[in-house]
Amino acid sequence: MLYAVSSEMARTYEKRARAAAEGETRRRITEAAVELHSTIGPARTTVAEIARRAGVSRVTVYNHFPTDDALLAACSSHWAERHPPPDTRAWTAIADADERLRTALRELYDWYETNAIMLENSARDAALVPALATVRAQRTEPALAAMLELLAAGGADDRRALVAVALELRTWQALARRGLSPLAAAELMARAAAGLTR
Repeated sequence: MLYAVSSEMARTYEKRARAAAEGETRRRITEAAVELHSTIGPARTTVAEIARRAGVSRVTVYNHFPTDDALLAACSSHWAERHPPPDTRAWTAIADADERLRTALRELYDWYETNAIMLENSARDAALVPALATVRAQRTEPALAAMLELLAAGGADDRRALVAVALELRTWQALARRGLSPLAAAELMARAAAGLTR
């Protein structure tokens, strides 16, 4: 009887060790892919290079992530955990609509600047990588739509349109190219919106 208990304990330990090793391999693959996406972009990232950086074979990458969708979903979740966007819940506590927008844009533009390379690579490559377009449609677009609802609810159509434009990565990029800091860009867009009737 003692042998049976010891044997069962050994099998349980082996299963746990195997699961831990598989989890570690999955993490290395995901981190290698995220690193490549943030440097050269998803469209230029190859499974061979992910495998090389993760120290595994291409077959191992496919065993853990059999489709592009699976790999990109894991990468997106992994990256988002380490680079969370601004917390919109805090914005709801700001009663004045203009101040709420100003605060939101400052935080959003700071986040855009901090994560510019990955965000720009993802936006650029979404047209080339269908799985990336899917991830953006499921995560990025709904998040921006929720921000728009919070920041432009009850506003006039022209204010709503300006807030929608202000939230876009491309708007921040254009303002940054013209030398505006995130704070200055946020102030400019907030002032423009404040000049419109709600």
